[in-house]
Amino acid sequence: MPRERRANIGRRTRHASQQQVYSRNLREERQNIIRENDRLRHRVSTRRSLASYNRLAFQYDPTANYSDDENLDIGRMTTICRYCNALKFKRETVGLCCASGKVKLDPLLTPPQPLKTLFDGSDPDSSHFLQHILEYNNCFRMTSFGVNIIREGGFMPTCKIQGQIYHLHGSMVPTPDEPHQFLQIYFISSMVDQLNVRYNIQGAQQLKRRIIEQLQAFFHANNAVVNMFKTALERMPSDTHKFVIRADCTPTGEHVRRFNAPTVNDVAAIIVGDPTKSRDIVVQRRSNIMHRVNETHRLYDALQYPIIYWQGQDGYDITLKMVNPITLSTNNKNLSAMNYYAYRMMIRTHEENVILKCGRLFQQFAVDMYVKVETERLAFIRFNQPKLRSEDYIHLRDAIHSDGDVQNIGRLTVLPSTYIGSPRHMHEYAQDAMTYVRNYGTPNLFITVTCNPKWTEIERELEPGQKPQDRHDIIARVFQQKLKVMMDVLTKYRVFGDTRCYMYSVEWQKRGLPHAHILIWLLNKLHSNEVDDIISAEIPDPVTDPRLHDIVTTQMVHGPCSALNPLSPCMADGKCTKRYPRPLVAETVTGNDGYPVYRRRSKEDNGRTIKVKVQNQ
Repeated sequence: MPRERRANIGRRTRHASQQQVYSRNLREERQNIIRENDRLRHRVSTRRSLASYNRLAFQYDPTANYSDDENLDIGRMTTICRYCNALKFKRETVGLCCASGKVKLDPLLTPPQPLKTLFDGSDPDSSHFLQHILEYNNCFRMTSFGVNIIREGGFMPTCKIQGQIYHLHGSMVPTPDEPHQFLQIYFISSMVDQLNVRYNIQGAQQLKRRIIEQLQAFFHANNAVVNMFKTALERMPSDTHKFVIRADCTPTGEHVRRFNAPTVNDVAAIIVGDPTKSRDIVVQRRSNIMHRVNETHRLYDALQYPIIYWQGQDGYDITLKMVNPITLSTNNKNLSAMNYYAYRMMIRTHEENVILKCGRLFQQFAVDMYVKVETERLAFIRFNQPKLRSEDYIHLRDAIHSDGDVQNIGRLTVLPSTYIGSPRHMHEYAQDAMTYVRNYGTPNLFITVTCNPKWTEIERELEPGQKPQDRHDIIARVFQQKLKVMMDVLTKYRVFGDTRCYMYSVEWQKRGLPHAHILIWLLNKLHSNEVDDIISAEIPDPVTDPRLHDIVTTQMVHGPCSALNPLSPCMADGKCTKRYPRPLVAETVTGNDGYPVYRRRSKEDNGRTIKVKVQNQ
């Protein structure tokens, strides 16, 4: 038998054995999760009947452990999608991860050394690498990040952007007397000089030179985009020539290579002036002009995030198609950016998701890709105005407000009310809210639900060594499930009585945590003697109600401010803008400004002495 044929048979045999091991491990994992679900179903149930919740808020029992109620538990992330093996909570929708099997992408591969040990914590420098992973990525990115980035610290650091996001690329070789930057650093002949340039990048002085050197050798050996640029540079006959990275790998109608690493055949050298498509990346050997990378180009993500796309593999492309969940054959419907990145950010059994391990880099990646999703939606609305029948609701008043200058002649694009965040969308919701007030009067209850990053449901889904601020995806998903349970408790379980109607809005705090403002209209109005039964502005007794006492003193105590801390953020003109400290009153009264003054009794009134330990910030 020829040697090449024996080698091919050996490779097919190893591949088949690996597939068998993977399938066996997947079946075992599914069986373990099924057994766990059966165990949870057959445990001693503490589920209340729905009738027992009626007006339960007026009968608070300090000795009852409400957290053991199964109706209030969102459960573990153990539900497996039958199409893509994604792990979800029991209340999450079926199409959250893969649109019910219509999205089919190749799995993310586990990176080799040194990235593997830096991610899993086995390397001594792993914690340092994960803490500064954003700076390490900036040392090797090939495009600039053209936006004003705002990073807020504190216990919940977040990444915010201001302005329009755009990625820019330059030439492969800098002009004379210009320093090497971004992609140009990869073409420095000496590896030592290349390392010195990367170490002198702004923000890289706090990094370890040894890790930069390892990553530099790693990308030169494994990143196909870097090798593609090297080959193209060798083929360039002069500085007047350019080469094009096609946005589409294959012609329309042929098999689309979704996530294959780019090859040299994807590069086409052309002469200056040759026609190219608007989405193609055109790179010149030497030029001082920066060009923008189209958001829908397949290498948009790989050029900016080499640590995540360490192979240089293709990212999202508008030519990707959805598949038939039964036959797995592609159809004519395009895959949206939202469905693509929703698939990529899910947790799956026996698949290591590198994206979710990147900490601060994951925060920037999520914001960047969300802007891409919104850009795609806006582009669809812009190019499909006739389908939206925008001429039916274009009025002269809209034209005057949007184009006040009659000399400014252009094409008006109307955002429909279905676009979330548009003026029509917000106006529509405001009109609905005013309809409730006009028909049913003012709401009876105003409830605020705030996310707590120390929730058990959040902490148990984190990877080893991760903190809640590293996984905003888990925070958002857990809060959404908690909010669903809360609305069921308020409306279906009737803890305040029968509900006539309700509304709520979800907002994000400056610290990166979501919260919801809920308005409730009750069928039976609250009486004045019932307010103190459901609302308390006093610190609970640490003896009779220690659990609630710990929650209130840890999460709900304002301050210190006023004379104790004049530099508190709530201070203005020497006074607390939240009107603390509040006066002590024996009974709840309604304030003249519409805000009630809740009962705050002194220790002489209630016979209790409460000690609160507050850390001065």
